[in-house]
Amino acid sequence: MDDRTLILFIVLPFLAAFSIPLINLVSEKAKTFVVAIVSLVLMVLSVQLVVRSPESTLYIPGGWYPVENIPIGIHLLSDGLSRFMLLIVNTLAFFCAVFAIDYMKQYTGQKYFYTLFCLQLAGLNGVVLAGDMFNLFVFMEVAAKSSYALVAFGVKRTEIEASFKYQVMGGLASLFMLFGITMLYWMTSTLNMADISLVLRTSEIDHGNTIRFAQLFLLAGISIKAAMIPFHAWLPDAHSSAPSPISAMLSGVVIKALGIYVILRLFINVFEPDVFISQVFAVLGGISMSAGVILALGAWDLKRLLAYHSISQMGYVLLGVGIAMGVMASGGSPESVALTLTGALFHMINHAVFKGLLFLSAGSVEYATGTVNLKRMGGLARALPLTMAASFVASMAIAGIPPFNGFFSKFAIIIAAVQGGYYFRATLGIVVGVLTLASFLKFQRYAFFGRPDPGISIKEAPLLMKFSMVSLALLCLAMSLFIFPDIRAIFLDPAVRTLLESTDYAIKNLHP
Repeated sequence: MDDRTLILFIVLPFLAAFSIPLINLVSEKAKTFVVAIVSLVLMVLSVQLVVRSPESTLYIPGGWYPVENIPIGIHLLSDGLSRFMLLIVNTLAFFCAVFAIDYMKQYTGQKYFYTLFCLQLAGLNGVVLAGDMFNLFVFMEVAAKSSYALVAFGVKRTEIEASFKYQVMGGLASLFMLFGITMLYWMTSTLNMADISLVLRTSEIDHGNTIRFAQLFLLAGISIKAAMIPFHAWLPDAHSSAPSPISAMLSGVVIKALGIYVILRLFINVFEPDVFISQVFAVLGGISMSAGVILALGAWDLKRLLAYHSISQMGYVLLGVGIAMGVMASGGSPESVALTLTGALFHMINHAVFKGLLFLSAGSVEYATGTVNLKRMGGLARALPLTMAASFVASMAIAGIPPFNGFFSKFAIIIAAVQGGYYFRATLGIVVGVLTLASFLKFQRYAFFGRPDPGISIKEAPLLMKFSMVSLALLCLAMSLFIFPDIRAIFLDPAVRTLLESTDYAIKNLHP
């Protein structure tokens, strides 16, 4: 595939965002399908990139090529890790866009929603493809700013308050990130990530403590954006207040692209893996896993319950990343590192699918009943059989029940922890899995069984909402096939190799 294709992941959603107000003047219905078509095209392109592009590619818009081996232009990088993230982002964006066609009819000002949705998608794709720190920061801000507005879209008091909290925490995260980037530029005199990596790995100057200081600033900013405990205060309100398609995007891809992906790119590819930083990640992951699921057990607001589980499940991923970095830094077995990273990345894509499905199912329940309070639900299984089936599949997947996809990724992380001698972390993963199952059994029990509340009138979800839920439910089953080597070699192994070959990142991706 032509390198120039990469720019389409940013340009197409930007063009759609700025053309939607004009399209709305001609046809109010057309704008909804424009967004769905754009996201479908991007999903197809991302699948083609994964299937047909085994090697890293670099595209430099405008032709600003390096001068005397100094990179001066914008670099868009497509390697195994970025292609993997593009697949996650654009696949979920497509199903959320289709779901929104019917779901958003209950809101006014839809042209603003779709404009912001496209801006969010452009920002996320830009973060994934950015090869330099400046544009990484810019695209993070594009995605964040559109997310702030989307959280407040319903303009109710609770939604405005949630958006305000999100903005305050997001602004603090951006400040930390900017400090960290500034320090890296001061040390290396470059903003290109591959060039930073090369300078840090070959410099005769020992930057030791200065690098650690910059890393801690970056880590603080990224942890807020990834909503790791204790930096999670914004997430439960934001995810529960946003329209359900946006809740699915926030949980399914935003905290991954702005959080976990940036951690992987910076702390494994750009910086050399560090034992201390790996321990920080593992501890944050363990705390997030445990506290998130405990908070979810006490929640009765369905969307808030799901939001707490986003924290918990990302804790699994961060735990796996921490273990892998620790083994890499200590010169451990490459096979053990590969297993851990495979589990972490597998759980990332699994979480995008089953958590996206859970939030869309919650949106279907809210659309049908007008409430997300589990205590006011009951007996919805007869009225909403498809929603019940889809949410059941997602509930079993997130709880790690075989043969659903969540089981295999959690199992890989736990086995890797055991192999690395981290028995407490492995036990913690099992305990959290049991508590997760208990939490989702509560969801199923109170929402779909028992006696219905006579004060609630029920209307079935429209066709396009059902389409998105059924498609994601089927993916929850189909993605279990990733455990087979031939399929894993296409979707997961290239991303794992990109991280395993971290020392070659600068050499491979500095020049076209």
